[in-house]
Amino acid sequence: MTSLDDFRNKEFLDQITILNEISGTKDPEALPGLVALLKAPVGDTSIDYMVVNALNAVLSNNEPKVVEGLTDEHDGYRILCIRVAGEHGFKSAVPGLVAIAETEADPDRLMEVLTSLARIADPVGLPVFRLHLEHEDPFIKSSCIEALGKLGDEESIEYFRNLLIESEAPDRYEICEITTWKAIEALASFPLEETRAFLVSHLHHKNPTVRRIITDAMITIGSPVVPMLLDAFETGDTDMRILTANVLGFIGDRNGANGLVAAYDKGLAEDLNVRYALYEALGRIGTMKGIICLVDGLHETDELILMAVVGGLERHVNPGMISTLTDLICKADAQSDRLARAVINSKATRIFDALYENAGAGDALIASLSVSKDSEIQEEFRSLLAEIGGARAEDDLAKLPEVGVGARKALAADDSRSMCAMHRAILTDLGFEAFVAPDGEKAFDFIEQGEEFDIIITDMNMPVMDGMELVGKVRNTPGYEDIPIIMVTTESEASQQNLAEKAGVTAFITKPFKPDELKAKITEVLG
Repeated sequence: MTSLDDFRNKEFLDQITILNEISGTKDPEALPGLVALLKAPVGDTSIDYMVVNALNAVLSNNEPKVVEGLTDEHDGYRILCIRVAGEHGFKSAVPGLVAIAETEADPDRLMEVLTSLARIADPVGLPVFRLHLEHEDPFIKSSCIEALGKLGDEESIEYFRNLLIESEAPDRYEICEITTWKAIEALASFPLEETRAFLVSHLHHKNPTVRRIITDAMITIGSPVVPMLLDAFETGDTDMRILTANVLGFIGDRNGANGLVAAYDKGLAEDLNVRYALYEALGRIGTMKGIICLVDGLHETDELILMAVVGGLERHVNPGMISTLTDLICKADAQSDRLARAVINSKATRIFDALYENAGAGDALIASLSVSKDSEIQEEFRSLLAEIGGARAEDDLAKLPEVGVGARKALAADDSRSMCAMHRAILTDLGFEAFVAPDGEKAFDFIEQGEEFDIIITDMNMPVMDGMELVGKVRNTPGYEDIPIIMVTTESEASQQNLAEKAGVTAFITKPFKPDELKAKITEVLG
């Protein structure tokens, strides 16, 4: 006699109690009764659901019965056994699962079997995954790609490579297919120099989402891919140099920084966009050679590049750098003004704190701060001056204007800290309340939270969610169908702008640009 005897005639609460007890004890004696209840349900949704849970618990402790159930005539019980086999890694179930996968015609049931085989991760399943690589269902195909990558199937590498190559075909590059995504991840899982070099060679893929996936894969691999990225920087075109510098910065390996400095010394960063990316990367990594290179960059005259330099140095303040910066700012020339603005607009509070000790440098910084219309910047430095204290700081606080929040709102997304700072400075100068985000996902969070923007500015290449994906999501949001969107890019290929226009971008501006150029573009799109 078991607890399930006369189950159907028991009260609802008694039935719940019995099923909960079976789930907890995993009593094998309850298996026949549970199977009977599964095949002939009680009819109450709650009870029938709990029967499945109890059966799952009992089967998780009974591998032979799971294997036996793989050939059961009842479809629901058979699928439950398939799932339990995968969930609990029952290797003895592999031959049975393989047999099913070889002949299963129903896509949903085949996906259940492949998912379980992938979870068990037994090499015996390799032929089945290879068999279904050409399946018409992209999700089954991608599941097989993912499994073969996790199982380290080197025989499939060539197939994965071809998928990535084919994804750049003129009639396919506009969409990042799930199979392309999984092929990249599979290739990245192999600890082989040839596969890593192949991925690096496709870093500047025609599709921005594919570029982001490859970038994420490179960052995950980390230090082993640094030599290949440095080679690509030296031999690649402008776009490749920008992308490899960005990835090296996110990886944060010292060898990457030293290699970038060596490339800089060879004259490989003459292009302003390349130099900007290189400075940003050196700031993220922070080696001695990199900091020296950044200090040399204090003589740059382009405002955006100078902000990248100052933003990088802000992370690595040291006496030597502060001494050099003090001397430059105290010269009271055009470069002094540019440097002071860069410190303020970058919200480089550590540098400000160190420079303020010198009266001449402090006066230059206060003069630059006084003309800022950014309420957030004003508040940040007001707090710092209050913390510094003293009569001089109090006098300087009194000189600062009261700045209100702009009547209009603007959103800017860029993974570059200095670019975000530049956007803030430009937008607040135009009277906007500026919202900035380091990627598309965080930018879209503002919209989902109910913020209403008059204009959106976004970079094309960003981690997590790239600019193209952000534009697509924005355009599918009620009320944002016609909001002006400006895309900031370094891309030289016309195909990239065509993609962005199809996604819904209103206008473009190419880095590097002067603040007045972006101001003019904003004014233009707002009419």
